[in-house]
Amino acid sequence: MDAPDGRRAGPAASPSLHAVFFATFFARFAFGITLAVFASYITGKSIGLGGNDYGTVGLVSAMAPVGEFSTVLLAGAAADRWGRFPVLFSGMAGSAVLFGLVTLSRDAIFLAGVNLAFGIASGAILAASLAVVGDLAGEDERGYEMGRFDAVNLFGWVAGFAAGLIAFGALPNARLGFIFLFGAVVLAGGLALAAYLIRGEPVARGSRSYRLGPVLRSVFRRSVLLVTLPWLAIYMLIGTALVFLGISANGIGISPIYLGALIGVGGSLLVLTQPYFGRLADREGRMRMMAVGATGFVALMLFASLLVAYGPLVPLLVAVGVSTLTALTYGPAALAALADLTAEVSRATTMAIYSLTISLGMLLGLILSTQLYDRLGHEGLYLFFGAMAIMLAALTLARYRERGAVARVPVTTPVR
Repeated sequence: MDAPDGRRAGPAASPSLHAVFFATFFARFAFGITLAVFASYITGKSIGLGGNDYGTVGLVSAMAPVGEFSTVLLAGAAADRWGRFPVLFSGMAGSAVLFGLVTLSRDAIFLAGVNLAFGIASGAILAASLAVVGDLAGEDERGYEMGRFDAVNLFGWVAGFAAGLIAFGALPNARLGFIFLFGAVVLAGGLALAAYLIRGEPVARGSRSYRLGPVLRSVFRRSVLLVTLPWLAIYMLIGTALVFLGISANGIGISPIYLGALIGVGGSLLVLTQPYFGRLADREGRMRMMAVGATGFVALMLFASLLVAYGPLVPLLVAVGVSTLTALTYGPAALAALADLTAEVSRATTMAIYSLTISLGMLLGLILSTQLYDRLGHEGLYLFFGAMAIMLAALTLARYRERGAVARVPVTTPVR
């Protein structure tokens, strides 16, 4: 597409890219709203959970990552074979319908089935969206565009989660179903806006030459796995925090409205930081920024352990904030590195590996952290944080060594 002055328009000017950003934001906003109240909605309790309640919430919540983990490769393959936007829009439409179904019953088995389907739709949305960004952004600007994607993706989660917490504090438990209906409306609106933006735009139609077997052998190679596996540790932490944060805070006297407002303000910084960190990944190299981000995550887990032991002391809260900001450098660099490693014909399938990894991380995190806490108390949490820190550091070192080995081989393009 050319600009009016005859210059080649960059990806930032692409309506298709804007459509993906809007679709991603609205989808994650809707998911974040409902996730904030899901534990309370399942159990019918707004304050405190018993042992059986934790088990029920963990099981029902785990169904979404199970659904995503088990089907996302097929969604990625479908996006490569038949086109990005048909898969993206199907996932959004299906999610909107599922949000409406949630309001019909609070039965745990019914909600587990619906949540399983949520996971399938979520994986389709993420794999197709990332493929579009990778298609439209050149290698020298891919970090920046992935930073923009990561900003709207994370900000959608955070803003939705904050809004859900505020609604959780304002509505009686009996009316929490209205939040799911609102999520359905948000998703439908995002779908309509994205469809409007791509009218008449050339979009990837898929490849008739796509063959799943050779593609899978390619996307499961070592270089791809070393970029994606660190997300396993990261989302083992995120999944546990998102599901139980709201109801746990309410149980110790922290207002969900206050907590939601605080998270929303903090999350708005993502819009500024992620594109900037992506630009740094383009300029300084993917590996360097991934190492900085991994260091931030390790520090975050250390200070989180100290918070568990000593409570919300101001120096510890400041350290957590700084560590979180440092950790955020990881996302744009890692997503850009993953897009660099694949060709357009198989990009959605490769990006599905990322989605598969984070869904598995959320599933394992829910199971492992709750089981360790039930059996060992705070010591179980220390063990959980420590294991995640060691895993993340080891995988980052392995990728660093691999990139060093590649750099010693003569190449015609810079090693990122």
